Amino acid sequence: MNPLKRLFLVEGIIAVVFSTVAFSADKAYDGGTAVNPKDLKGKKIVLADVPKLIGIGYFDATARGIAEGCAELTKKGLATQVTTDAPTEGDIQKQIEFIDNAISRGVDGIFFAANDPVAISPVLRKALKSGIHVIGYDAESQPDAREWFMQMATPDGVAKALIDELAKEVGEKADVALITSSLTAAGQNAWIAEIKKYIPAAHPGLNLVTILPAEEDQQLAFKVTGQILKAYPSVKGIIGLSSVAFPGAADAITQANLIGKIAVVGLSTPNQMKPFIKNGAVKTVILWNPVDLGYAAAYAMRGVVDGNLKPGDTEFEAGKLGKLKIINGSQILLGPPFVFTKENIDQFNF
Repeated sequence: MNPLKRLFLVEGIIAVVFSTVAFSADKAYDGGTAVNPKDLKGKKIVLADVPKLIGIGYFDATARGIAEGCAELTKKGLATQVTTDAPTEGDIQKQIEFIDNAISRGVDGIFFAANDPVAISPVLRKALKSGIHVIGYDAESQPDAREWFMQMATPDGVAKALIDELAKEVGEKADVALITSSLTAAGQNAWIAEIKKYIPAAHPGLNLVTILPAEEDQQLAFKVTGQILKAYPSVKGIIGLSSVAFPGAADAITQANLIGKIAVVGLSTPNQMKPFIKNGAVKTVILWNPVDLGYAAAYAMRGVVDGNLKPGDTEFEAGKLGKLKIINGSQILLGPPFVFTKENIDQFNF
């Protein structure tokens, strides 16, 4: 399937596609295994989706995608039922409690997006030992604590997209800062590691002066941005490395009347960033389609249950998204990052 249709399934989209970077397709399977799961091939399954938190646009979108995938599978005669529930804040201990509750209910499968890759892993291993299938998306656990992980884009692909865009806006010599979610978030830390490698290789004049967390809290991101501008008055660009850090930083720049003086780039959902695209505080939004991410995770779960997704596979058929590549042993790659701009952002509603 055309990659534009695969990621967004919207006719007439105009988007910038960043080429995928090299990845390993031949690494041995390194995921976990559900112990003596029930034989549910072709039968009804009941699933629990436990994202980092509920009540923000990004995880509303992934939940919608999982629900859409499950509904589509049900229409195909593969009854697949899912419920999404999680804390209202990015709290790993509370997330663990939700997963534990799902295990106690005896669900057939659990989806997760981890607040902490290490802390979440024991409860996920408990699920696997209980015969429950486990699929991750958006934010990893340790690999053996889940069977498969839906990878949005390769970390070096995300780093390249962000830093190339930042350099375009601030020039090749500038002080820049980064706001992440928690300092233990696996996805963000992987991106940060690649950003630190890519800057000296491709844009050595960029100087990353600080990295601060906003804990999945947009108001905290707003506050942290102000702290950065006060502590580092030479900063010319800010990277918002989560779906709430980016709008929080853009809002801070707007309120401080610094539009056009401080560039803000990052990852977030179109709906959250439309006001800042339109007021000029932000020129581009880099992301993938979180609805498709959830949809693909639903198909991966059904594939594991029905025996259509197995260790050693190199690609996976994900419904309307077509064939997705399997990389790094046990990750399913959704695709490359995309760029939303003022010319195309109104075409999207998530």
